[in-house]
Amino acid sequence: MAKTTRRGRAQGDYFAVGAISLWVLVMFCAGGMMLAAATGWVDLSTFEPLPVVPTVPALPTQPPTEAPVVQPPLPSTPLPTAPPIVTPRPTGDGLFFEPTFTPVGAFSPTPFVFIPQPTFSEGPIIIGYSVSGRPLEVYRFGTGPVKRMIVAGIHGGYEANTIALADELIAHIQANPTVIPRNVTLYILRNLNPDGFARAEGVDGRANENNVDLNRNFPVNWQAEWSRNGCWIYRTLSGGTGPGSEPETQALIAFAKQVRPTAIISYHSAALGIFPGGEPADPASVRLAETLAAASTYPYPPINTGCIYTGTLPDWAVSEGIASVDLELHTHKFTDFEENLKVLEAFLAWRRE
Repeated sequence: MAKTTRRGRAQGDYFAVGAISLWVLVMFCAGGMMLAAATGWVDLSTFEPLPVVPTVPALPTQPPTEAPVVQPPLPSTPLPTAPPIVTPRPTGDGLFFEPTFTPVGAFSPTPFVFIPQPTFSEGPIIIGYSVSGRPLEVYRFGTGPVKRMIVAGIHGGYEANTIALADELIAHIQANPTVIPRNVTLYILRNLNPDGFARAEGVDGRANENNVDLNRNFPVNWQAEWSRNGCWIYRTLSGGTGPGSEPETQALIAFAKQVRPTAIISYHSAALGIFPGGEPADPASVRLAETLAAASTYPYPPINTGCIYTGTLPDWAVSEGIASVDLELHTHKFTDFEENLKVLEAFLAWRRE
């Protein structure tokens, strides 16, 4: 009994010591806070009680369920995307390009319209064929609205130097394109009578393959035969079976109606001067003849031999509202090239009004 009593007493002593220690700790803390408040370290009036955290009720117990069946995702097909846009980036020499790529997310097609741009020169343009099937060739220079035309070789080999002049003018303009004003388009028909040119140089080369003088075949003041008084009489030639009967004449008429030149020079040789179209002479053609004579030594008025000209190219051109002249070179041998560069300049600068 004594042993048991001592154990219980010891336990009571332990509780007493613990209670005293707890009381001392509380008093120490309270005293410290009061001291802090008294000295201004802590304002007890600012303390608020801690909020009471509500007790979260336990979730109700759910009966076990079957696990959901998860379907694997369907394979997806990526939407088509447009190819990347290629932006050319010039390299150092400026002649070649190294592409850079700019990706795009969506493709918006834009319609492409090709608009051809006219070039400065074009040719030879085949506007038709001779009786023997030789091509009739035209060269175009410039793109302006004011249109001019030069015709050479209408009498073939008899006036072969006019064809040579046409070739010289074509080569000169190709090498010096600035001679054509920006507002002008010039057409040069280098040889209207290739059959006569192929046949011979001289009197036997004047007519086409049908023995027709092409400068008597146009459908204005036309005659199959005409008085030879004061006219060319070296060979017996015809004006054709009818007005505009020859394929060379028809090709030139069709082309001139298509392009509508406002003035034409038809080159001939030799030595008579400048003949304006029209019967009587067309006023605009007279002014053109005067302008060309002022730029050269070709005479106007021309030498009058008394010949009555029928079915000529200038007369037909005037009937179509085109100012036109026959211009005779000084000889059958030379092209008078330098002089005709001045004629060309005056011709391109001439204005109808």
